[in-house]
Amino acid sequence: MEAVSVDLKLAQQHQIHDEEHHDIGGNTLFGFWLYLMTDCLLFASVFATYAVLYMNTAGGPNGRELFDLNFVLGETAVLLVSSITYGFAMLAGHRHQRGQTLLWLLVTFALGSTFIAMEVYEFQHLIAEGAGPSRSAFLSAFFALVGMHGLHVTAGLVWMLVLMVELMKRGTGPRTLTRLGCLSMFWHFLDVVWICVFTVVYLMGVMA
Repeated sequence: MEAVSVDLKLAQQHQIHDEEHHDIGGNTLFGFWLYLMTDCLLFASVFATYAVLYMNTAGGPNGRELFDLNFVLGETAVLLVSSITYGFAMLAGHRHQRGQTLLWLLVTFALGSTFIAMEVYEFQHLIAEGAGPSRSAFLSAFFALVGMHGLHVTAGLVWMLVLMVELMKRGTGPRTLTRLGCLSMFWHFLDVVWICVFTVVYLMGVMA
């Protein structure tokens, strides 16, 4: 009887411990949602600035003359695929398959790095053609908006590296899964923002 009583107490303690982890994880994810809302306001303000300034070319080149839509479509495809591979990482993480989680995170990291490399190449190409951020208000707004998104992606890549190290050391524990969930929201949010950038900046710029 005493052994059964001890087992029941241990089971209750484990249940309470799991519930506490669930509560902490839920609060963390909710808090991160609030952060994303503030980041959304930040991007909205920069989008609004771009909308006001995109016609102010100061006699310089406009979007139709500068943007290579096929190149940007390639960038977009890379980033969208990285969102899918991160989803696979989350599925593997919830199944506690550490190796698979690390593999999909590595693939996502490679795709995100490719996106950043393409963006840096685009910036270098524009500056080499004399279309740097100081050329006109339009280009200042363009570099600010696209560059801010790129900085967010870079921050996500650094965060991803940290989580990969944490996975190797600690495995797929509740705290690690919560952090993976926060990064998942952040990464998908950046995909949504990029779709807006592609539509408002590049697609409308080429069609204007």
